Amino acid sequence: MKSAGTSTFTAAARVLAMRVSDFGLAVPGFRSPPRIVGVDRTVRRGRDGVGGVVAVRIADRPFTAVIGDMIEGVIVINRLDPPEADRIRTLLWRAMLQFTVQAFEPRVA
Repeated sequence: MKSAGTSTFTAAARVLAMRVSDFGLAVPGFRSPPRIVGVDRTVRRGRDGVGGVVAVRIADRPFTAVIGDMIEGVIVINRLDPPEADRIRTLLWRAMLQFTVQAFEPRVA
């Protein structure tokens, strides 16, 4: 799977933010790339302990990995523990399938 562009990342961040908000959780900001060179994801919590920023590298990565990093960032920002973390993770993955599953249209002969 090829890496996605900034517009796909932005669309995914909007959908993820809406779902996170629906669950009553703190919605982090999403950005790319991380400020630290050589890492795929960083998480910075807000000064007041609420919210924060999840930064992920999208270049030269499968977009499924990017989505995974974004979801894990939500878990970290909200300090979720099992089993709540597992439940939220599963629900967020379901919401994000549209960005990770490639649909192919049948060829017309």
